Amino acid sequence: MARTDLFDGISEFLTVVRRGSFRAAARELGVTPGAVSQAVQTLERRIGLPLLHRTTRHVALTEAGERFLAEVRPAAEAIAGSLDTLANLSTRPSGTLRLLVHSIAAREVLAPMLPAFLAAYPDIAVEVITDTKRHDLVGGGFDAGIRIGEFIDQDMLTVRVTPPFSWVVVGSPAYFAAHGRPATPDDLAHHDCLRFRLPDSGDLYRWEFEREGVAVTIDPPGQMTSDDSALLRAMAVAGLGLAYSSSQTARRELADGRLETCLDTFAPAQDALYLYYPKSSRMQPKLRVFVDACLRSMRERSRN
Repeated sequence: MARTDLFDGISEFLTVVRRGSFRAAARELGVTPGAVSQAVQTLERRIGLPLLHRTTRHVALTEAGERFLAEVRPAAEAIAGSLDTLANLSTRPSGTLRLLVHSIAAREVLAPMLPAFLAAYPDIAVEVITDTKRHDLVGGGFDAGIRIGEFIDQDMLTVRVTPPFSWVVVGSPAYFAAHGRPATPDDLAHHDCLRFRLPDSGDLYRWEFEREGVAVTIDPPGQMTSDDSALLRAMAVAGLGLAYSSSQTARRELADGRLETCLDTFAPAQDALYLYYPKSSRMQPKLRVFVDACLRSMRERSRN
């Protein structure tokens, strides 16, 4: 036995009532009058009662038809309204955009671009959660995330939102004048290093280098440890020791000479911050305009 759809015939019935004839209903629906008549007859057989009185010139509702129309038409109008609402969502950027980002991304990507973005799209609300851990983006209910490229799952779509940056060891001119510059990563054992504790795991971050194409990690000694990279960078400016940083986050101190780099020939491969999101999210208008805004902000910062 063929499966019957719950809504079979209802659209044809409502159109016949609204247009006043099977022929006019058929023209609106783009089918033959016979197809409309057959659909209504099938609906009547399912209900077990006639819904329409038919003559050669007129169509009128039966008592059952009037009751059925009174109950079905509001539901049909509600469904049509929901479809219109969803159609608007597919074209007009709106809703809440939930972002899971690394704290560095919050400062380096979001802070410069969000004021203009929120002003341009008043119907979009933005919720930002900063976390250094790797999370299930979809399972956590997030639309997108921003973090360093190597930590992003390969099944995600990615868009680079910062210029490429290097990982560098930095110190103040005063520190280098007093203690000299390390020539190799092994020389860090004889320097005072400002150590970073990972906020998520509590582990000390091991400084990463490359020597003749081979990855090398160093656990340097130091008097001070913190999970705040900005604080460690400030202590490096104050001459308390060497810090491990991205060239992106230390760019101001490097540009004005408060910090200088060392061990550049041992720096690992460049990386960048990437906006990432699942393929199923790419058609959301709120996400499309956010991606465009991030790229526009990156281009503007690169020119300045």
